[in-house]
Amino acid sequence: MNGLALPLQLQGDGGAVGRFLAQQNVPYPETLGTLLGFVLGFAVVYIVGKAVVSSLLNRVLDRRGAEEHAKKPLMKVATLVVAFVALGFGFGFAGLGNFLQSLATIGAAATLAIGFAMQDVIANFVAGIFIFTDKPFRINDWIEWDGNSGVVEDISFRVTRVRTFDNELLTVPNSQLTDGVIKNPVAKDKLRLQVPFGISYDDDIHQATDIILDEAEKHDGIMATPEPSVRLTELGDSAVVLKSRIWISDPSRADFVKTRGEYVTAVKQRFDDAGIEFPYPNRTLSGELSVGGVEQFAQSND
Repeated sequence: MNGLALPLQLQGDGGAVGRFLAQQNVPYPETLGTLLGFVLGFAVVYIVGKAVVSSLLNRVLDRRGAEEHAKKPLMKVATLVVAFVALGFGFGFAGLGNFLQSLATIGAAATLAIGFAMQDVIANFVAGIFIFTDKPFRINDWIEWDGNSGVVEDISFRVTRVRTFDNELLTVPNSQLTDGVIKNPVAKDKLRLQVPFGISYDDDIHQATDIILDEAEKHDGIMATPEPSVRLTELGDSAVVLKSRIWISDPSRADFVKTRGEYVTAVKQRFDDAGIEFPYPNRTLSGELSVGGVEQFAQSND
């Protein structure tokens, strides 16, 4: 071709299959050997490789306690790798070494170009692998990040889907969940709640403390160990703040809201019965008429 060579040479010698067909005096041994060698090499490596890799990968994932949603994408990636290896083996077995080298060169250049164009996708993919291996959260966990919160519904290699408590579905790129700080309140077997109660300066601190602790001990959802505790944490403008620290076991978002609501309601009722006030800021306005006829107001806090 006047010294010009095609980048992809599809002319092969048929490999071992072609040589065998030539010995048997089969017509067109090189062409038939190339076709049969590629199909045979690809099929054997793909079938055997997929069976072996799938079995080994399943055992490894089972030992690590991987969930079903984590197994499926990993198995797909493993199948693609086996198919790529089988493709290369098929070309080599068919005697298409030149074609394989040319294909590898073009594939490397294409991979580099695609890598630059898909940096975000690759970053999210890598982040998804970290989520599967590090397990900062699982499906049905309640998580909080960057001012958002919700329950994890699905985890894939590119995005994580979170259902908010307003029943909105958030599709979050995985890189956002690995680059920042994620709070997982339900990762452990118990969760501590801190509930502030404000009383007036005229009320008895010891009586209020006893009521707060008593209601914590009565509630079935609050753990006895670690014991509930109360500390005076703030002397505010309008209230003395007593902060109750209680623990709940096997926490979920529903348990958190339900337990806190029932506990605060019970303490409020006991405070009302004992005459203990929940104070609120009071503001008094006083005014006087200035010489210029403009009324001026002075504000004072009670």
